[in-house]
Amino acid sequence: MLLYIDPGTGSMLFAAMIGIFSTLLFFFRKLWIKLKFVLHGGRISSDVDNARLKYVIFSEGKSYWNVFKPVCDEFEKRGIACTYMTSDENDPALQEKYEHVDTVFIGSGNKAFARMNMLNADVVLATTPGLDVYQWKRSKQVGKYVHIFHSLDEGTAYRMFGLDFYDSVLLVGDFQERYIRKLEELRGIEAKDLQVVGCTYMDSLLKRREETDGSSEKKAAGDKRTVLLAPSWGEISVLNRYGEKLVDALLDTGYDIIIRPHPQSFKTEMDKLKPLMDRYGDKVQWNRDSDNFDVLNKADILLSEFSSVVFDFSFVFDKPVLCFAGGEQDMAPYDAAWIEEEPWKQQVFPKLGNMITEEDFGRLKELIDTLLESEEFNNSRRTLRRECWQNQKNAAASIVDYMVQ
Repeated sequence: MLLYIDPGTGSMLFAAMIGIFSTLLFFFRKLWIKLKFVLHGGRISSDVDNARLKYVIFSEGKSYWNVFKPVCDEFEKRGIACTYMTSDENDPALQEKYEHVDTVFIGSGNKAFARMNMLNADVVLATTPGLDVYQWKRSKQVGKYVHIFHSLDEGTAYRMFGLDFYDSVLLVGDFQERYIRKLEELRGIEAKDLQVVGCTYMDSLLKRREETDGSSEKKAAGDKRTVLLAPSWGEISVLNRYGEKLVDALLDTGYDIIIRPHPQSFKTEMDKLKPLMDRYGDKVQWNRDSDNFDVLNKADILLSEFSSVVFDFSFVFDKPVLCFAGGEQDMAPYDAAWIEEEPWKQQVFPKLGNMITEEDFGRLKELIDTLLESEEFNNSRRTLRRECWQNQKNAAASIVDYMVQ
């Protein structure tokens, strides 16, 4: 017990060690380069550097490949050299046969951050929040750090100081600017460069949807409707909160039911998930595909909490949602705690569909049928889509333009 170090202290100690190690490494490397120049009769220059990269993309893992692939494809199409660094040895990027994009596995965990902390590059693009807060520190030899969102949010859902030390943030829509500027004002930090570029992974989903036959057509008369339950995980998960009562209510609708648990549930919540899977068996479809396109495309309506999958379903597939009220996440550790207003998601979700509680379980079929026929929600959803998801189908090109400029 005397040897225990809490995670926060451990992170600080690791960061300090990395800082000292990086400083010493840079010092001796530059000293060695200068010495070689002197020994070979060259002139000593402060610009001497034999390993500088121009454009770097940093990814924490394969789940972010849908965000970065369109950007890598754009670099490849333009014939511009780019380095993609990933901390996941199973990242699909490593299997790509690019000519101009170099995909590199840089180790996992602290090893990856140690590599990034010593990076020498002009521009670094990443989805990872907490730059210069936790293990990932700004390298003095990086010209500019650029953040890109991996989901549609206002930018305050990250843990505290998530975006503070980035130089630039590329926005999905200009609605995000107000929240970022407010945090800068409250904290007295330098204003970041903000630019609306759109959303790469939603562009890709939309392209797939448009290429899929019948994706936007209504089901033929007599076909059963399909209801998709896509819960989050942890305490806010409706599957954890309501369990059998919710599944029974869904089955009572008479519709085809698909339940797609959060991937994290299969890792940490099998004690709660397995009894439900055993109880209902093939009465419902249990989906755990790595790619959620097919299940989103198949469903007529989505039930979820305050999850970003709601925006994928509403904006890309143009379908309604039922969102569960209550069980909201405690925002005290997050940037949202600094904003004295209702979280953005809670403001916009009622415009995409109905908010429901446990008291509504007995009339789920009625709510679903009404919502599927509601022109009011159809119009509201499409208006919100235009406002929040801007520069559609052009995000990757805009991101590369920005990095190059």
